[in-house]
Amino acid sequence: MKIYGLYSVAVPTLRPMRTVFVFPAGERDQTIASLDRHLSHQREPWTLDGNLYIDIDDEETGCLFSDWDSEDMAILEAAVGHHPGWAVQIDISGRIDGTAEVHHLVAMLLEHGGVVMDDYTAHPWTLPEILSGAVIDGLRFFDFRGYHKHGRS
Repeated sequence: MKIYGLYSVAVPTLRPMRTVFVFPAGERDQTIASLDRHLSHQREPWTLDGNLYIDIDDEETGCLFSDWDSEDMAILEAAVGHHPGWAVQIDISGRIDGTAEVHHLVAMLLEHGGVVMDDYTAHPWTLPEILSGAVIDGLRFFDFRGYHKHGRS
């Protein structure tokens, strides 16, 4: 809360938009059908409570991998076993913490396998790692607090 003159005003803490890329096992059509089932009333893009913006991005017609470095690509390809041509991109509003929402959506998308990459490590996270609270390079999945706390920004 900030104090302006004699009045105190609650000012929400805004975070920058954060992004995760989910590479689900299975076909793109299966993932779209799952998103349609769980997030009805909209499609491409989908939203979750107006705070998570979900879309399918691909390398051929979209911007997927346009700003990824070759080292991160090699790590992803090794984890997936091939060069993925598409991903579910989830943008998380800076208006919310988003941790619970991201974990819930990622668990749904990785139910049958796959990996997810966040803004904070170059590690391709599996669902068992996320659910167990695994720590890689000093951070958990989607650990924006730890990332900024340790001055990695």
